[in-house]
Amino acid sequence: MTGDPGRRATVRDRFEGRTHGRTDALSTRTQHPPHHRHVTTSAPQLRRVLTLRDVIMFYVVAVVGTRWIASAAAAGPSSIFLWVLACIGMFIPSAFTVLELSSRYPEEGGIYVWTKEAFGEFAGFMTGWLYWASNLVYFPGLLYFAAGNLLFVGGPSWLAHSNDPVYFIVFSLLGLGLTLWVNIVGVEVGKVLNNIGAWATWIPVALLVVMGFVAWVTFGSATTFTLETMRPQWDMKGLAFWSTLAFGFGGLETASLMGDEIKDPRRTVPRAILLAGVGVVAVYILGTLATLVALPAEDATGLQGIMQAIDRTAARIGLGGVSAVSALMISIGSIGGVGAWLAATSRLPFVAGIDRTLPAAFGKLHPKWGTPVLALTVQVVIAAVFTVLGQAGTSVKAAYDILVNMVIIAFFVPYAFMYAAMIRVQWKPVGEEVRRVPGGRPVAVLLGALGFITVAVSIVLACLPPPDDPRPELAVIKVVGSSLVMVAIGVALYYFGRRKGRAVPAEGR
Repeated sequence: MTGDPGRRATVRDRFEGRTHGRTDALSTRTQHPPHHRHVTTSAPQLRRVLTLRDVIMFYVVAVVGTRWIASAAAAGPSSIFLWVLACIGMFIPSAFTVLELSSRYPEEGGIYVWTKEAFGEFAGFMTGWLYWASNLVYFPGLLYFAAGNLLFVGGPSWLAHSNDPVYFIVFSLLGLGLTLWVNIVGVEVGKVLNNIGAWATWIPVALLVVMGFVAWVTFGSATTFTLETMRPQWDMKGLAFWSTLAFGFGGLETASLMGDEIKDPRRTVPRAILLAGVGVVAVYILGTLATLVALPAEDATGLQGIMQAIDRTAARIGLGGVSAVSALMISIGSIGGVGAWLAATSRLPFVAGIDRTLPAAFGKLHPKWGTPVLALTVQVVIAAVFTVLGQAGTSVKAAYDILVNMVIIAFFVPYAFMYAAMIRVQWKPVGEEVRRVPGGRPVAVLLGALGFITVAVSIVLACLPPPDDPRPELAVIKVVGSSLVMVAIGVALYYFGRRKGRAVPAEGR
């Protein structure tokens, strides 16, 4: 990049000639033999510090969302069937897609690189942009969930703030500041928050499942489970809810965004997906069952449903002290999720800065900590703006629902590109190191098509306003309008970046 010859020397030719001399690589430390390195010791480097254990924990904290358990419980027993359907339509296709694409292209950038290799620079940039931009709204939504559950730590006096927008905004801004700091000072520090967040996600759900079983044996279930009650309701409310559950299985591609920071990514990422995958599915289904055993669906809310279930179940079996501890853990787990997603998605503008489709400053690393400071900071600043704007003219609950739906549309468009890329690359040469989907090309194409259809349907359904929203027109405008604005900004940034890139002399690249 201009003005930084040492950094330029470390980011060349990721694909060994396939980029026609462009500086697309992020790091060639392990991808090329020594005679290709040209590395200077003064330049900051991405550090390979993420082990198999770290990546497994990363997947847990990034994929598992206890708030989706709460949302599922609020929909009633039929959500169990929908979890299974979402697993088949979203989780399984994404798992095998990431397994193959991450072994084909293990470099930093993940879904951005995969789409660019399949469909070219514009598709790659728009995929990375929308994936990155969707998290600008995802962070406030997840922090709202953390704030709502933290109120259970202080009991009734704290719960009085459940509808206080100032509390939710302030908590979210502080959470963004904390996750920004730990990610700026390095992956070594950031992964500690991720690992703590993963344990803080597992433990409350495990407690809920165990307590739910005890309560069911002792007092019976608060919800009636029959074939009739578990049959999905294909009305507007049921259809709108489907996209939320499919979204809950998203995130298996996140670790690949940090491919140059994972030790032996071709082996580590597939193993981590397989080991974490079973646990993710079990947490969602068992957690939803336990919540419904604890309280009727009509008493659950998407914002605080899981803590309501833990609180009520603990009281029924005489373990009242569990509630405060669980509430604190759920909040920590949610903050850890924000940290994980912030670390992963910040690598997208970092890669785009190196590719010169964003200003070159995005592609620079901190001289001491080796992290993309500008990419991290810009993302947090814009997320803070969404934190405030999402609350405008509506209640805390409605703001949370709007933030969730705003994320789903922008988030699923990159998934559509990812699944299409899975289909496209089946006709490209395959090296010995590539882990193919069992069954080869026919199965890979089938899984890609299944995933593509799932996200296409989910995008349409996410445009529907919440059934109980007092101002549905405003909700639709916020959700659809913000998504269209994200697309328009991405297109403008791409063409502006390409024009600026062409203006730089070739020797300056």
